[in-house]
Amino acid sequence: MAATGRLDADLAAPTHTPLYTTEERRRRDGTVWTLVQGVLAPLQFIVFLVSLGLVLRWLATGAGYEAATLSIVLKTFVLYAIMVTGAIWEKVVFGRYLFAPAFFWEDAVSMLVIALHTAYLWALWSHALAPEALMSLALAAYAAYVVNAAQFVLKLRRARLSAEGVA
Repeated sequence: MAATGRLDADLAAPTHTPLYTTEERRRRDGTVWTLVQGVLAPLQFIVFLVSLGLVLRWLATGAGYEAATLSIVLKTFVLYAIMVTGAIWEKVVFGRYLFAPAFFWEDAVSMLVIALHTAYLWALWSHALAPEALMSLALAAYAAYVVNAAQFVLKLRRARLSAEGVA
């Protein structure tokens, strides 16, 4: 019996390794750190959007430097919180604090995001950069954050689709 073209395409489609093993999924679903990440991720995104608006407002009008600066500092501390709790989550689920194979590239880009945010705090504290340069550094940190957030959203979407395929 001849297979249809669609069936041939389905059979030829590459199979992907699931993001989580059965045991990792059990640990993921059983830890409070999953909920913590689920709360902190959208909170960080909201803080990011507000901060981005304040930074762009200052760049466009020169008004609200203090509010923009405070928002960047707040965004950085929320980032630190999500990174520390995310490392704990990764340890619980995958047995290592960072760079578990399933999240290697997301963690690598996260290190760049943290480095840029930390550089902003250092430059602010040490007065190493003028306000315009500080805001440019913040925008670079925010651009890296957007890339990193997209990585995680795509990875979690893949995990959801993989789980639906298994079910």
